[in-house]
Amino acid sequence: MTEPAVLKAALGRYPGTARLLEGEIPSSLLRLDFEKVAPISKAFAPMVREGRFQVSEMAIATFLMARAYGKPLVLLPVVLVERAQEAAMLCRRDGPIQGPADLAGARIAVRAYSQTTGMWLRGSLAESYGVKADRQRWTTFEDAHVTEFHDPPWVTRAQKGQELLAMLQTGEVDAAIFGNDMPDAPDLRPVFPDAQAAGAAFRARHGFLPLNHLVVVRGDVAAERPDLVVELLRMLRESGAAVRSQDELRPAIALAIDYCAEQGLLPHRFTPEEAWAGLPDAVP
Repeated sequence: MTEPAVLKAALGRYPGTARLLEGEIPSSLLRLDFEKVAPISKAFAPMVREGRFQVSEMAIATFLMARAYGKPLVLLPVVLVERAQEAAMLCRRDGPIQGPADLAGARIAVRAYSQTTGMWLRGSLAESYGVKADRQRWTTFEDAHVTEFHDPPWVTRAQKGQELLAMLQTGEVDAAIFGNDMPDAPDLRPVFPDAQAAGAAFRARHGFLPLNHLVVVRGDVAAERPDLVVELLRMLRESGAAVRSQDELRPAIALAIDYCAEQGLLPHRFTPEEAWAGLPDAVP
């Protein structure tokens, strides 16, 4: 009997991946060798820069940047994280920001300019309030996962010892964007007075929730073993992950590309169809 192929993988734990991570999805064709990476975002840079894994979770902004810079990664139509983003942007309760329109010319801090949450929020602010990224003063703390990318001129790097939360609380910045780790700070509040309503308005306008994390495979795996990609999708689906069609995801991918291009994250624009380059024909 032929032994199953083994692929090194890095995926976060979610309701849709838990059974897969626990080895509860049998396959005679494929075995996933999971590397524990916490937080899972720490897997993105090594995947982009050195192809450390053969299967990896990846933020959509990181993937689109990687695609534009020619990295050999193939996007799979598997959504691991999608959510409204508005609650992630905070300001001080006693500060000058009363709502999104007040962010014109504001000082805003974010972990990295390329962070996906920031990408969606900047795009939405420009679209709904006319507050464009290059009209604000951004402070970042980390490089992008894609080494070829350099922050645009309207972005500066925080000084050594400065911290995102502290800069917001002391008034060094007017607002800050957080990711999964939201601070428990009673002196802060969302920039959007009703973040839930703002998120619902985005969904009503566009027809989808913003994508955060999907799944990618290395290009050599997709090219040499398309059968493993098909099997991986079957296993993810059986585990409960949101495996969708390219057509279903097209509007969200198209808007993410537009937002990334408008914010200076891409060296050139490309089509949503090009985002799926390398995906085996057997995947719908």
